[in-house]
Amino acid sequence: MTWTTHYGTVTDSTVAAADPFAVFAALQKNDDAPAWLAEAVTAGWGLDSMSTTIKLIAVSENATFRLEVDGRPRAVLRVHRPAYVDPQQIASELTWVQALAAETDVPVPEVLPLPDGSLMLAVDQPAEPPKTADGPWYVVAFAFIEGEVLEDMTDPRPYYRRIGEITAQFHDQSQRWSRPEDFDRFTWNIEDMLGEGSRWGDWRNAELTPEQQSLMAAAEAKALQEVAPLTQSGQGLGLIHADLRPSNIMSAGGELTVIDFDDCGFSWFLYDFASAFTFIEHETYTPAIAKDWIAGYTSVRPLNQDQISYACALSMIRRLQMVGWTTTHREDALPPAIWAQQVPGTARIAQNYLTSATWLLD
Repeated sequence: MTWTTHYGTVTDSTVAAADPFAVFAALQKNDDAPAWLAEAVTAGWGLDSMSTTIKLIAVSENATFRLEVDGRPRAVLRVHRPAYVDPQQIASELTWVQALAAETDVPVPEVLPLPDGSLMLAVDQPAEPPKTADGPWYVVAFAFIEGEVLEDMTDPRPYYRRIGEITAQFHDQSQRWSRPEDFDRFTWNIEDMLGEGSRWGDWRNAELTPEQQSLMAAAEAKALQEVAPLTQSGQGLGLIHADLRPSNIMSAGGELTVIDFDDCGFSWFLYDFASAFTFIEHETYTPAIAKDWIAGYTSVRPLNQDQISYACALSMIRRLQMVGWTTTHREDALPPAIWAQQVPGTARIAQNYLTSATWLLD
């Protein structure tokens, strides 16, 4: 048996060494969590195991589960990949989420502590079924949020102006916030996005035609040249969400709630512009919503023309980064139509970018 995981395609014989998340490989959406995990969670949060159900939502950088008590949604659990993020980085993410809740008017998930007040549950995986991780699995819980994920809506386009406003509010808070001394989150530098050492995989490992390879390489070279002033000056850097796209934003009664801060880290503020259009840069409607995003953002924080050019270059880099992501992730992590367009769509927008530096707004 083979399947695609965060670390690539593996077989039964290599699963334990290659990917601790292989324990979830056979699970589909709405399947029950493994018994060892469910037992630890119910005991940790003091829940009645007979009235509690825990169902899979998705598997990506982490696994998420919906927790229900007596048939009513109570929480969303995030199970972190062992050794992918250390406990202090997880704690720092939760600290920022709590600070955003206190210092902005943007709804974010409530972090649900354990009975002793701690925010993380460390779970040791038993030897049977075959153990895939040596270290503990760290589990965190967020209060369940009623509403609809924007990605699942028929037309999320009207929300992009508000997404731009929210992003600017986050950036303002990030700049003025005095972080705790032990705060620790990873970076999203160029080397984290592109190349052999990139965090999610190298786009060159995708199945590409020679023409696609050439277009993407040329676009990468142009984008890196364009952002060179940013990388050399160190200006415009801060703590950002880094994945403010429709799959991480929910709507209820027209109010937006931002979820899923597990990619938050230190990068250019303009990288949040790039992440807002992840996987849909090739769509014909994207220039219009990109303009809406900028209109919303600039109603809170200014952007000059140079910054807009940098933002478009980072969007090209983000697109190449996410082609690399598709080489190391499960295909069911994306809607089928979006997955199918990642390589051909990237080739098209690479051509567009080579023609115009502000391609995403043309």
